[in-house]
Amino acid sequence: IVTTVALARLRPAAPTVEAGGLWIEPVKRGTMLRNVRGVGILVPDEIRWITALTDGTVERVVVLPGTAVEADTILLELSNPQTQQAALTADLDLRTAKDNYEVLKADLERDLLAQRAAAAGVASDAAQAAMNADADEQMAKNGFIPAIQLRRSRLLAETALKRQKMEEQRLANSERTLAVKLAVQQSEVKRRETVAALRRQEATGLQIRAGVAGVLQEVPVQVGQRIGPGTNLARVVDPTRLKAQLQIAETQIRDVVIGQKAEIDTRNGVTRGKVVRIDPAARNGTVTVDVALDEALPRGARPDMSVDGNIELERLDNVLFVGRPAFGQEATKMSLFKLTPDRSTAMLTPVELGRSSVNTIEVVRGLAVGDCVVLTDMSQYAEYDRLNLSGTPPCGSP
Repeated sequence: IVTTVALARLRPAAPTVEAGGLWIEPVKRGTMLRNVRGVGILVPDEIRWITALTDGTVERVVVLPGTAVEADTILLELSNPQTQQAALTADLDLRTAKDNYEVLKADLERDLLAQRAAAAGVASDAAQAAMNADADEQMAKNGFIPAIQLRRSRLLAETALKRQKMEEQRLANSERTLAVKLAVQQSEVKRRETVAALRRQEATGLQIRAGVAGVLQEVPVQVGQRIGPGTNLARVVDPTRLKAQLQIAETQIRDVVIGQKAEIDTRNGVTRGKVVRIDPAARNGTVTVDVALDEALPRGARPDMSVDGNIELERLDNVLFVGRPAFGQEATKMSLFKLTPDRSTAMLTPVELGRSSVNTIEVVRGLAVGDCVVLTDMSQYAEYDRLNLSGTPPCGSP
């Protein structure tokens, strides 16, 4: 019975593990940078989509994606006989409206001139009648003419004066009528000019131009394709103005704020920037973060290139930290194998972890500066609290 109890109390024999195959790091004290990592792509900071102004059929793709273009570079050519005919018709209608205006103006000015001549004649007659009446009045006073003749002269003068006033009123009305009729016809000319300009713009729009200098990135239409107004025909970007769009795990996004520093690795070099936008919604477990680049892009950088990004969350001074162990999560407790001073054995040690970064994690308690800790996944040795190490365990300086 004693032998049975003793055997039951015996621990499993400690297995021997090759130290060279383990990931071992020392516990350090100092400055720890907290950051989060995400993958993403480079995207243009400014994108210009060129859209169709009218219906048409794609006749020719003049420039292929990847070509540098200027603002007036023709990218595609469309055809639409109705649009071209409408432009010609609008120009003809405009010329007709202008001709009608000139004809109307000439007719009205001729009529007005005749009216002015008639008014001048009536005014002359009225003046002559007034002079005759004055002369007859003097002669009547001297008894040279009878009174009836004086009354006749006065009546003729009054009648001529009334005719003069009526002609002056007719002349004023004619001048106002001329102005109104010309204004109406001028409005028609302006309307035709607007229609003609629109139709010419639609016809000119059959030749699709870049509109801005840059690089043609995409032409989502094909020759022979029928398109309508508003259809996206081409996308032009400025390849020198790119930003990084990173996908950050939604579990790590809580500490990311606008303005934080970031490093973007394009595989051809590293450039620095800062967070300028955080998508308010998560999609497929990640949140999109835009990073504006403050430095020149590495050679070969281009839109849609895959990148890796590190966003610096905060700088922790004078903290105890170690490399992040497998399955090590922020603010948790776990057990790690800590090497003994002679590094021949590793003992399972309870550890409390604090704030974490991509490659490091804060040690709250359980370890001290200089302790060498096994960070490799040791779940296969979960039933052991001690391991024998063969070889020389690699552990850097604290």
